[in-house]
Amino acid sequence: MARQTYNSRTETVASKPSFRSAWKCKQFYIIPAANFFEPNYETGKPVRWRIERADGGPVAIAGIWEYRPEDQLLSFSMLTINADGHPLMQRFHNPDDEKRMVMSLDRDQCLSWLDGSLVEETSGEGCAPVWQLPRWISQANIIAVIRCVWIRQT
Repeated sequence: MARQTYNSRTETVASKPSFRSAWKCKQFYIIPAANFFEPNYETGKPVRWRIERADGGPVAIAGIWEYRPEDQLLSFSMLTINADGHPLMQRFHNPDDEKRMVMSLDRDQCLSWLDGSLVEETSGEGCAPVWQLPRWISQANIIAVIRCVWIRQT
């Protein structure tokens, strides 16, 4: 991951040159976060919504990492998944863009992510994530009504 690649798509992480070595070596990590933000365009302008667990627990975001000693480069990337069909998460991002979200883990998936057992080998393509939206991502379990005005840095 020599370039600044903050996100990596779960659909292509095993095959893209930027990520395939880290994926093959199962260099997985978890980003603990109190929440994350997504832009909502329902008003015609981007309004930043804070997404957090209703139970107040941390969001566990799946990621991959790589260290290149020759460059002394330590890089990290969050995994993202398609959210086009999700009733809540499809409401975010520009209306013309594909709907994506960070790959968050349920608590009982964290150790399996870190030890690599949450992914399976596939023929010819390396590894493919065994992935479903986590149970906590539903209208009932997310507080997404806390809206902040989108502030652009100049």
